Formats: sequence, C-alpha cells, structure tokens
Amino acid sequence: MKVALAKQMHDIDETTIKDFGLPELSLMESAGHRIAQFTEKILGGVDKKTICILAGSGNNGGDALVAARYLSNLGAKLKIFLTGNKDHRTDSLNVQIAIMRAMGVEIQQLENDRAWERLQVNLRFSDAIIDGILGTGFSGELRPNALKLIRIANATNKPIISIDIPSGVEADTGVVGEAAINAVGTVALGLPKVAHYLCPGASYVGKLFIDDIGIPKKILTENIHQTLLDDELATTLLPARSRDVHKGTCGKILVIAGSRGMTGAACLASMSALKIGAGIVTLAAPESLNDLYEVKLTEVMTTPISEFKSGIIGGGNSLETLLTLAEKFDGVLIGSGLGRAGETLDFVRNFVANIDKPLVLDADAIFAFNAQAEELKNCKQVPILTPHMGELAALLGISITQLRQNLIETVRQAAQELRTIIVAKSECTVVAYPNGEIFISPLGNSAMATAGSGDVLAGTIAGLMKLTPFAPLAGVYLHGTAGDIAAETKSEGIIASDIMNNLPAAIHKLRGLQNI
Repeated sequence: MKVALAKQMHDIDETTIKDFGLPELSLMESAGHRIAQFTEKILGGVDKKTICILAGSGNNGGDALVAARYLSNLGAKLKIFLTGNKDHRTDSLNVQIAIMRAMGVEIQQLENDRAWERLQVNLRFSDAIIDGILGTGFSGELRPNALKLIRIANATNKPIISIDIPSGVEADTGVVGEAAINAVGTVALGLPKVAHYLCPGASYVGKLFIDDIGIPKKILTENIHQTLLDDELATTLLPARSRDVHKGTCGKILVIAGSRGMTGAACLASMSALKIGAGIVTLAAPESLNDLYEVKLTEVMTTPISEFKSGIIGGGNSLETLLTLAEKFDGVLIGSGLGRAGETLDFVRNFVANIDKPLVLDADAIFAFNAQAEELKNCKQVPILTPHMGELAALLGISITQLRQNLIETVRQAAQELRTIIVAKSECTVVAYPNGEIFISPLGNSAMATAGSGDVLAGTIAGLMKLTPFAPLAGVYLHGTAGDIAAETKSEGIIASDIMNNLPAAIHKLRGLQNI
C-alpha cells in the first residue's frame, strides 16, 4: 500500500474528479458513509447515542456532515457545530449544510460566547465526537478558534473519531504544535498519510482505519514514492529456500564489531545474522577479546584481529588483514560496538573506501563519517546505513529536532545525495533508497526501545544480504515482527536477545503468509 503526502492526495482527488468524472460530492458521500460505519464499529453501535459533530470550513467538514446523516439514520442523536470562516466554506460543504437543515437538524456556528457555552454543555452529555475540524492541508500554527475547540474536545475525555488526520497534526511530518485532537480512531481517506506512522502525530491517531472511498486503484498507486512495508509487500521480499542449499550458499557474512566494554553488541549482531538464515557468520574482533567470544558464541566463528590498544581495533596491519579476509565473504557488517577511538575511525573509513562487497554500516561505523559524509559517495557498492535518529542527525550535521521536522524528505534527500540506503530507526523505521523510494514500517513497539535492539537489526539485515536483494526491507520487517512476537509475552520487559531469539518465529510467520 502506498502512503501519500498531502499534495499527492490532493492531486489524486483532482484526477479522480477531472479525469474519471467522479464528482466531488460522490467522493464526499462515500467518505462520510465509511466514517459513519467505522464510528459505529468503534462505539459498538450508535443507536440512541448522542454524537457531537465538529466541522471546519473545508471538505473535512463536509465529510463530517455526511457521516452525521448516516449516523442519524442508524439512530444516533446529533449535535452539530461549525467552526471557521463562513466565507471560506467549500461548495460541497455548503451542499451538506443545506441537506442537514432540510432534515431539520440544528446546526450551530461557533461565532459567539453563547454558542461556545452550548458546545460545552452538549459535549458533556455526548457519547462521542466526530473531528472534522481540519484536514491534511493544515500546517503551521493553529488559529485561535481551532486551538480552543481542540482543547475543549480533548478535555471532555469522550471518544473522538478523526477524519483523515487528527486536527492539529501535520500530515506530511507528524509535527504537532500547541495541540492536536487525541483520537481513539482515525479514518484515512484514499491512502494513509505519513503522519499516521511518525510521532508525535502518530500518538494522536488511535486505531487507524484505511478506506479507498471508491477512488480508482490505478491512481492510488501511480507516482507515489512512499510505500508501507506491510504483510502484502513482505511476502515478495524473501524467496523460499531451495531444497539443495547448503551453508555456503546461504550466505557467508563477516561481522567486524565489538570492543572492550561493548562485547555484547558484537554477539547480538553476529547471532542475529545466523538466526535470520545466514549459513556462516564469522566475527572479527580485537584479539584480546577473542577468548571471550570463543566461549560466548558457539555457532559463530571468530577471527582475532590485531589491536592498537587492548580491546580496540585499529592501526597496525588490521586494515590489510580485514580487507583480505573480507574477500572470502558474501557481505560485511561493520560498526556494532566497535568504539570511537581515532585509530578505529580511521580504519573504518579506509576499510569502507576499499571494500567491494555488500556492506552494512552500523553505530560507530556511521559515526566515523560525521563531518565526512560525502566520502560515502565513493563506496564501490551502495552501502546500507542503520542509524538511529541521533546518529543520522550527527551524520547530516543537523539537530535531531531539525531532522524530525521533515523526516521523510530529509532521509530521502540524504539517501539520494550520499548514494546510500538509509535505514532510519525511530518509532517506525523509514528505509530510503538512492532512487528516491521510501518505505515505512508500521511494525515494532515501544518495548523494543532497549539497548542492543539496533545491533540485532544490523545483524538481521546483514544475514539476509545473500538471501534476497531486498535485505534492508526484509530485515526491517522481520526485526519488527520478532519484536511484536516478543512483546506478546514479555511486554515492556523485552531485551535485545528476546528480539533476536524470535527472528526464526518471524520467518515462520512470513512463510505462513506466503503460503496463504
């Protein structure tokens, strides 16, 4: 499924109306009907329940009034309040207002103190609220009346159903200013929007319902470069294993990781590569730590690497040794827990510049390119970067706040300019390719915010590099699925090894979807 930006969705609506001859009022009718149905589902029925409709001056307000008509037919009692400038009402909204008045339904315009008092009294005795105040076109600061209305609605603690996007949330960024509607459910019209998945906006969405409202499928898929990493897409990412495979054909992965005090990162990354299906994984780590890894890692092979300081790789002949060693492998992961000593960072940059293998850069290997990100353009193959928000912001030389202001476009531009695949880890993971394509993962949960989770993801992606050309996407999907499986029994008590240990279960679940 595609994920739309606000302008893209506006263009889709225009194309539907102009090129397909589907009138705006027909789209509004379909939208309102579906909103009413989802409202009934969320509330477990609406008969004899009082529902307060809050409608702005745009077509979101029109959708809300159509929903009100259907809810009335289902037995709901309606209280309708309009906000916004009367002179700015759309023609389609005016049609819906006329229909409601013809039905004898009272409509209040919030234009004086008396109307606001009436609103608060009605909200107190309402069972639910429909939010049609603002749509996907909103950005910037809320106008005083909209801000006041949003705060009043939230203060009621009544269930609120938002149309398309909770009012106050920017659709393209998830940015929330002074306030936003805190919905129990949101009905996305046509396609989901970026803010349904990116926080803080995503925290206001509640349960997300998506409906195409009758828009022709063809134009819901054309010229949109954001895609949801959902089950349907995931089934295409990981081919079935043939009967005659052996460990040598399932991927030989070299992991260059670990340093004194961060041995766990190397263990998690290496074992995750194995658990996701790689045939052979070898950990190259500082020689003084090799005995420790020999004990901790039964299935992972180890290679001791000369160190310039106890427990830290860099300097000496480490570069030549690892470049020669890497020639025997199908892919390389570098950086997890590697450390940030100057000699180590120099080694990383030289290694990355000279290696001609599929490559994953994680953690300290990404840090090595801070203020030198342009050097990534010179990689012999397109590298995969797996930064969290702090690491990505530092790499790009901006603050985390600046990065979050427009995450999708910033990551897209960075992947294009640096000629890298960027797996940006946040509350939802965003994967950006150099061709401008973006993939958004809705999987995973807040319990996965635990030390080592990123090492597991890096190892998961590396372990898939021989098995599929879509290793970043398959890795993100399986990592998120493993985290969700772990949360079913351990909730907030998840640790990184729980995610790692559920990777086989995640693959099993994906294979089940492929066989449906």
